Amino acid sequence: MKFCVECGGFLSQKVIDYSQTNFGISLCIPHQQWTEYLETITTPETLRLYWALRTRNVPAQIEKFDGFKHIDIAIPEVKINIEVDGMHHNNNPKQALSDLKRTYHSFLKGYFTLRIPNSLIYNDDVLNETADYIVYILNESKNKIYDSRKR
Repeated sequence: MKFCVECGGFLSQKVIDYSQTNFGISLCIPHQQWTEYLETITTPETLRLYWALRTRNVPAQIEKFDGFKHIDIAIPEVKINIEVDGMHHNNNPKQALSDLKRTYHSFLKGYFTLRIPNSLIYNDDVLNETADYIVYILNESKNKIYDSRKR
């Protein structure tokens, strides 16, 4: 890929080689720096899923603040939030209840929340299948939004 996954800017072979080696994807220098910053505020699993979606041209936003909380990955165009959850989201009742409240808050704003367990992120094949299914969901959501606007 000769273009930055994030902004679509043209990349030299030297930049591609460095980016692929250090980030696993093609990024321009400003987005390499941005990614290094993101690594300090989000989980590696969230970043891996985000990049898997961006390489599929999903207009995702990472760590989006919705006025109440930060969303791991948001796709405002189709009103879908994605939360990438570690084991503590299932094993800790306080965390699970907090997650439910967060989901409710998003629901009140018309957003659907997908909860993706970390176990779907670790293996590249499973990550790719997960990202593909999320794209299917997004496409169905776009179709439903388009159909509801036609009525």
